[in-house]
Amino acid sequence: MQKQIRFVMIGGFLGAGKTTTISKIASHYVAAGKNVALVTNDQAYDLVDTQTLRAQGFTVGEVPGACFCCKFDDLVDTIGSLSDEQVPDLVIAEPVGSCTDLVATVITPMQQLFGDRFEIGPLAVLLKPEHGRKILRNDGRRGFSPKAEYIFLKQLEEADSIFVNKVDKLDPEQRDELLQLVKERFTDAECFGLSARDGEGMEDLIRCLEQEPRKRTSQLEIDYETYAEGEAELGWMNCQVTAAANEDKFELDRLVLDVVKIVGQELSNQECEVAHLKVLGQTLQSTAVANQVSSEGEAELSLASEVKTEGADLLVNARVASSPEQLEAAIQKACQQLAVELNVNLQIGGMQSFRPAKPEPTHRAE
Repeated sequence: MQKQIRFVMIGGFLGAGKTTTISKIASHYVAAGKNVALVTNDQAYDLVDTQTLRAQGFTVGEVPGACFCCKFDDLVDTIGSLSDEQVPDLVIAEPVGSCTDLVATVITPMQQLFGDRFEIGPLAVLLKPEHGRKILRNDGRRGFSPKAEYIFLKQLEEADSIFVNKVDKLDPEQRDELLQLVKERFTDAECFGLSARDGEGMEDLIRCLEQEPRKRTSQLEIDYETYAEGEAELGWMNCQVTAAANEDKFELDRLVLDVVKIVGQELSNQECEVAHLKVLGQTLQSTAVANQVSSEGEAELSLASEVKTEGADLLVNARVASSPEQLEAAIQKACQQLAVELNVNLQIGGMQSFRPAKPEPTHRAE
């Protein structure tokens, strides 16, 4: 009899830190001698998260084109393809950051249809503090519309455990307040602080992932019209940029960071709230990643290459409360400006920009 594969999902809103967290979880289990496979998910193709995790040496499958719920069969097939050489002990799935209702549309169907093949773990959801504090406190300008906030809150409502991520960026008072707000509102879930970057709270996360999912008497109540309208308010852009030095080599880290800074600033000037901007730059030997997760936040170099190069391939992923046209204009401006400042030829290709379509799950358990 073939062994069961442990299947867990790490959810959370765009920019919550899911990729960094999944990398840390996978590293923990690899060090313990487990065979781990990862599955990423996106509304479009060319996902920065996939390339970032592969650059770290992990086995990664990708389900592009829609959420896991709408691509359920593709999710199962992708896991199967990752099992061709060696059946993994653990599969960690990272759903689209604007997706919710995962228990009814992914976890329960997986249990009902493939319970002999998969051992289903709980749903852990990361809370993004950059927007979470404003939304839970009901502060004035929170960046997103009530319909987009609806998705944010529904993700937390269905969680088995909630991890307030990036607590290293909060002072003690902010941290305690946010944890208290979560515990008071989402009483069915365990709640913890987490810094995936620094490692704080990882023991709690691993312990929660090894538990059984909590018993549920009913599925999440969700208005799919509001859900769809909230997703559709987010502009989505994935594109490729080819960079080639005109004369001297350029710093790859500076290029990816400056692309994020200029795009982020251009969108902020138009009062378009950033959910997540990511830029990955790669040469044959090196990888650099920069990101920004809110309009008020700063662009950060999350993975440094520390190289100068004559050429690189960039992937740009943007999730912003804006029109797709605004996103295209912002990346064009960034490339035009940096071509002059860095004396680099920058060519944009593979452009995908759109608003997500209404979710139509393959299955939904009642």
